Amino acid sequence: MTAILYPVAANVEAALQAPLARTAREREAQAAAGQAVVFVTEPLGPPYASREAALDAHAGRVEDERPGRSVSPAAEDRYCRLAEIIDGRPPPPVAPAMADGRRWPAPKPAPRTVWRLQVSYWRLASAAKAAEGPQARDARRKAREPLDYQALRDLARTPMRPVKPQQPLDIGLFETRPPEAPHIIMPDE
Repeated sequence: MTAILYPVAANVEAALQAPLARTAREREAQAAAGQAVVFVTEPLGPPYASREAALDAHAGRVEDERPGRSVSPAAEDRYCRLAEIIDGRPPPPVAPAMADGRRWPAPKPAPRTVWRLQVSYWRLASAAKAAEGPQARDARRKAREPLDYQALRDLARTPMRPVKPQQPLDIGLFETRPPEAPHIIMPDE
């Protein structure tokens, strides 16, 4: 079986149009790029209302099993896929309610979804998105008005940063120092 050859590029647009190289493994991608790389999957292009419209727009890049239009990219070219995502704000969770002998209320209609092209590639570490702005807890506290769902999602996807560097542990979890000899570490059960 042939491995998928993922593009090596600085961003998702360059991954489709002009990648530096195409490799299957991280060390090969690092050698081709001459620097560290990070494997990512990012959306590209506009959202499409139907799967058929997305398949027509990205013909040849993704597998199409429709009769008469059957297209199957080579095994090494399967780094693109179509994904169905919720358009707009996701619905709030439903609270349980005992009514008419039923625990849950009648389900609401499913939210509207759109189709987007997802591209997996090796992104250059120097081009990686830096975490900007305050930490999530500070941003939510200091916001004058509630944050919209996209801002909250962006905050949730930023890497966690420590408030201060973690101090090294001097003893283990099940070890104690006896009061009469604090220079000795004893196991504790």
